Amino acid sequence: MTLTVDEAGHGAWTVLSVQGELDLVSSPVVRRRVHDAVAEGRRDLVLDLSGVQFCDSSGVGVLIASRRLLHSCRGRLRLILPARGAVEGSHVNRVLAALGVRRLFSVYADVAAATGEEDEQLSA
Repeated sequence: MTLTVDEAGHGAWTVLSVQGELDLVSSPVVRRRVHDAVAEGRRDLVLDLSGVQFCDSSGVGVLIASRRLLHSCRGRLRLILPARGAVEGSHVNRVLAALGVRRLFSVYADVAAATGEEDEQLSA
């Protein structure tokens, strides 16, 4: 399966929606898109991983490198990892938990929660 990355703006946040398999072959695509966003001055990024069916160690490496990059430029990185998927939780969520690195990330259930749109809707 090929990997696609779609970009959308949500207020101050840039949302990169990743679909497919995040592995050795495809992870450089995600790395490049994150670097491009930062190079363009965007410092608040959401990686929507709800459409990722598979993630290997190189995919996890890209997530950790992205977190490090955003942290170094005083930005913010948030991940969308649905708690429940086809088999009781998303694959990425299980991989990050198994490797003991899930706690490094701010994790949200959907774009509205990650970008704060839910809060804005509640207060409006």
